[in-house]
Amino acid sequence: MQKKAIVLLSGGLDSITVLALAKKQGYKCYALSFDYGQRHNAELIAAAQIAADYQVEDHKVIKLGLSSIGGSALTDEHIAVPNTPQEGIPVTYVPARNTIFLSFALGWAEVLKLNDIFIGVNAVDYSGYPDCRPEFINAFQQLANLATKAGVEGEHFAIHTPLIALSKAEIIKQGVALGVDYRRTVSCYSADEQGRACRVCDACRLRKTGFIEAGIEDPTQYQLS
Repeated sequence: MQKKAIVLLSGGLDSITVLALAKKQGYKCYALSFDYGQRHNAELIAAAQIAADYQVEDHKVIKLGLSSIGGSALTDEHIAVPNTPQEGIPVTYVPARNTIFLSFALGWAEVLKLNDIFIGVNAVDYSGYPDCRPEFINAFQQLANLATKAGVEGEHFAIHTPLIALSKAEIIKQGVALGVDYRRTVSCYSADEQGRACRVCDACRLRKTGFIEAGIEDPTQYQLS
């Protein structure tokens, strides 16, 4: 019987790599994306195309109103996306985002009767987000097995984070080896309607540096400067 997994798919560089890895490992994949009130929907358009390219079993887009609570430059139009590196946890951190996303994935996993959830969090080349750390993932996995009917009845949920200890360059190299087309992806916090990147936000800087360090040509489409 083929293994099944839910893959959180943002439409960005990390999430497409995780989807490619899960498929390579023989999983039948169900993709889950979120329209959470982010500044643009270019990444969701990318996610839909990626899901189609990888022929996932199903692709759900859950609509959430995180913009109604704000608190992040990604969901509150009154908070500017910084174009220089920030000290500490940056304003692009979305309060409790990965906790919320994983909770929806966990609920869908119970419905689908599957045990494996993949997420592209990274604790090396990341922007200081507390919900990208191994400690958080371990804690959520414990919660998943305590707080669900399936867990109580003896099933074991596993949260897979295959990129968590890799640099951005290592992620890119692994993706290229798997045939990933990074032109399909949108990582920028301030992408335009066509998905073209701004060049200067944290996500753009990390992505560009990753391609340079990997020695691979950057296929990102950038806005005209």
